[in-house]
Amino acid sequence: MTIVEPRFQEELKGYGRDAVTKCFNCGTCSAICPLLGEHFPRQMIRYAQIGAKERILASGADLWRCLHCGLCTQSCPRGAKPGELILSLKRYVVASWRRA
Repeated sequence: MTIVEPRFQEELKGYGRDAVTKCFNCGTCSAICPLLGEHFPRQMIRYAQIGAKERILASGADLWRCLHCGLCTQSCPRGAKPGELILSLKRYVVASWRRA
């Protein structure tokens, strides 16, 4: 069972941009992403929105597949900057691995 932590959005601000709440999970980023078929980055953004820390950490290695090509950020209709959010999640995962 996944524990949902709504306060995670506030915690994530310490690792980078505050973009989690801007995303309304439309899927535009996943549609343009070269990693199509994996629901990336949409899935990771959704995990961040609901505070599913366990799932972020469990699939943390997937974050490093991001090419940081910028296509998701350019195509986002809300200006949520998904690429920047992925960088924030990477920082969170690295900090968590260091604490473990």
